[in-house]
Amino acid sequence: MERGRALMGQEATGLWGAVGVAFDLTGAIALATLAIWLWPRRERFGSAGGVIPAALFVTAGWCLTVASASAVVSGVFLPSVAESARNLIWLVVVYRLFASDGRHATIAPIRPVIAALAFVEMLHLGVDFALSRVALDGQLLQFAFDFNVLFRLLVTVGGLVLVHNLYAGAPREVRPALRWPAVGLAVLWAFDLNLYTIAYLAARWPVEIAAFRGVATLVLTGCFALAAASNRDALRLRPSRAVTFQTFSLLVIGFYLVAMVAVAQWLSYAGGNFARLIELAFLTLASAVALVVLPSRRVRGWLKVTLTKHFFQHRYDYREEWLRFTRTIGSRGSEASPLGERVVQSVADIFESPAGLLLTPGEQGDLTLAARWNWPEIEVPAVAFPLHAQTYFERTGYIADLDDLRAGLALPEADIEVPAWLTGDARVWALIPLVHYERLVGMVVLARPQIVRKFDWEDFDLLRVFGQQVASYLAENASQQALAESSRFEDFHRRIAFVMHDIKNLASQFSLLARNAELHADKPAFRADMLVTLRNSSDKLNALLARLSRYGNGAVDKLEQVRASEVVASVMERFRANPQVVLAQIVDVEVTANSHSLEQVLVHLVQNAIDASKPESPVFLSLTVEGLTARFEVLDSGCGMSAEFVRNRLFKPFVSTKNGGFGIGAFEARELVRAMRGRLEVESREGLGSRFLVYVPISAASDIFQTMSSQDQKVA
Repeated sequence: MERGRALMGQEATGLWGAVGVAFDLTGAIALATLAIWLWPRRERFGSAGGVIPAALFVTAGWCLTVASASAVVSGVFLPSVAESARNLIWLVVVYRLFASDGRHATIAPIRPVIAALAFVEMLHLGVDFALSRVALDGQLLQFAFDFNVLFRLLVTVGGLVLVHNLYAGAPREVRPALRWPAVGLAVLWAFDLNLYTIAYLAARWPVEIAAFRGVATLVLTGCFALAAASNRDALRLRPSRAVTFQTFSLLVIGFYLVAMVAVAQWLSYAGGNFARLIELAFLTLASAVALVVLPSRRVRGWLKVTLTKHFFQHRYDYREEWLRFTRTIGSRGSEASPLGERVVQSVADIFESPAGLLLTPGEQGDLTLAARWNWPEIEVPAVAFPLHAQTYFERTGYIADLDDLRAGLALPEADIEVPAWLTGDARVWALIPLVHYERLVGMVVLARPQIVRKFDWEDFDLLRVFGQQVASYLAENASQQALAESSRFEDFHRRIAFVMHDIKNLASQFSLLARNAELHADKPAFRADMLVTLRNSSDKLNALLARLSRYGNGAVDKLEQVRASEVVASVMERFRANPQVVLAQIVDVEVTANSHSLEQVLVHLVQNAIDASKPESPVFLSLTVEGLTARFEVLDSGCGMSAEFVRNRLFKPFVSTKNGGFGIGAFEARELVRAMRGRLEVESREGLGSRFLVYVPISAASDIFQTMSSQDQKVA
C-alpha cells in the first residue's frame, strides 16, 4: 500500500510538472517576443526603456531554466540564480521608473530600500551556493528550505511595497503611463508572495501552485504590451456594475467555502474519536447557513451598496437606470400593470424598495390614493395629503426622508407638514413629489428597503429627473383621458342628434294628424287610423323616455328645506321587497336640498350596492349629522373597487361595468350632489366592499354655504 501511494504521488508530481513546463515555455516565448517588439519602441518608457527589454529577456531565461529544471529533475541552484537575476533586474526597472518623473532624487528611502533588497538577493545566492555544496540530512535540509523561502518572502514583500509607492505616489498626470507596468509587476510578485507563504506554512514546495508561475509571467507580458501600445490611455478596465457584483459575489462564496473547509480540517484534527462526525456536522450546518444567507435580499443589497461605495466613482450606472426605467414605465400588453403601479415601481426600484403608493390630486385638490404597488395592508385615509400641506413640496420639489422628519432633522427653513398616518407608520420611508411645470401632479410614497441609507446628492439628482419624467407621463395620461372623455361626449351628442331626429319625426306626425283631424274627424275610418297612430307614437315616446329618464343633466329644479328622514324612508319604501337593504341608523334633521334629486342619488347608490353584493350580503343605509352637514352612508360588503378604478373610471361618463349600461349613473349622482352644495365621497377595497358618503348641508347652515359659494365664484 505504501508503495502504491508513493507511485501515485510521483504521477501527480509528474502531471503538475508537465503543466508547469507548458506554462513556463509559453511565458518564455511571450516574453522574448515582447522584448524584441519593444526594443524599437523603448523610448515610450522614458529612462527605463533600455532596461525593460533586458528585464524581459532575463525573465524569459528564468522561465526556460525553471522549465528545464522541472523536465530533468536536476538541482535547484541554477533556477535560484535565474530567479535572483530576474528580481534584481526588475528592481533596476522600478528604480528607473521612479527616475522617469524625478522622484528618485526627492524620495530618500527609495535607493536604500532597493540597495537593501539587492543585498538580500546577493546574500541569499551566497548562502544558497554554500548549502548546495554540503550534504544535508533531513533536518538540515528542512532548515535550508525554510531559509530560502524566508529570503524570497523578504524580496517579494519589498518589491510589492516599491510598486505600491511607484504608482500611489506618482503625480496624477504620470499615473496613466505607470498603470500597466505597476499591475504587471504587482501580479508577478504577488503570485510569488502567495507561493512562498504556502511553501513556508506547509514546509514543502507546493508543486500544484508552482506549476502556474508561467501564468503570472503571461500577465506581466500583457501588461507591458498594453503599456507600450499607442492608445494605452484609452485602455482602462471598466467593468460594469453587474460584472463587478457577480465577481465579488463569487469571491465571497469562494472565501466562505475555503474558510469552511479550513475549519472542517481543523475540527478533524482536534475532534479526537468523533473527528469525522464533527467535521461532517459542521459542513452540513455551514452549507445550510450558506444556502439561506447568501441568496437573501439583505445580503445582496449590502453587497451592492458596499461595491458602489468603494469601487465606483458614481453611485449609479445611469445608462442601466434609464433603460430599466423606460422598460418599467413603458410596459405594454394585457399583462402590464396599470400606469400608477408602474410609476411607483419605476421609482422604488432605484433603492430596491419593496412597496410604494401613488397619491394624486382629487376633485378638491387634496392628494388621494391612486395606486398601490405591493402594499395592500397599509391603511390610507380618503384625504391622504391635504391641500394646504402640499405648498412647500410643489414650490421646491423637496424629497422628504421620513426618518429625518421623525427625528426632527428636517431643514430649518422647510415648512413641512406631513400627515400623521405617514409619520406614524415606521414602514413609510420617503416622499418623492412629482412636479410638472411647477404643478404637483402626484407624490410617490416608498416603503423602507432592506438596506437603509441616507440620501445624497446623486439620489436627489436622479429622483428629481425621474420625478419630472414620471410627472410628464401622468400629465400626458390625464390629457389623453380628457381627450377620450371629450370624444365620448361628442359621440353622446351624435346619439342625442338621432334621438332628436326621432322626436322631430314624432312631432311631425302629430302635426299632420292634427291638421287631418280638422278635415276628416267625422269619418270612422280616419278615427280608427288616428287611434292606431296615436298609440304607436305614444309607445315610441314612452320607450324613449324610459331610456332617458334615469340620465339627467345634473341640475336640480330648486333647493328647499327637506326632512332628510322622509327621504330615507321613501328610499326604504322603494326597496321594501328586498331584505338586503337594512336601515342602520337615522336621525331627524332638515337639509337644504331637492327631495327628488336626493332620493334619486340614494336610490342609485343603494341599487349599485345591491348589484355589487351577494344575495345574502346586507346593504346598510344610515343618516347621521357630521358638523354642519347631514351624512347619508351606503355601506356594502360586495366585490369592492380598486383605487385605480375609483380614481380613473367610477365618475367618468360612458364608462360602465354593466352589460348595456350607459355609464353616467355615478357621474350624474355626483353632479346632483354638487348642485345641492354637497359632496360625494367613496372608500372601497377590492374583496372587502364599498362605502359611499353623501354630505348635504343642514338647513341651519345653508346661509354659510351660500356665502362660501359666492366668495368662491368671486375669486374665480
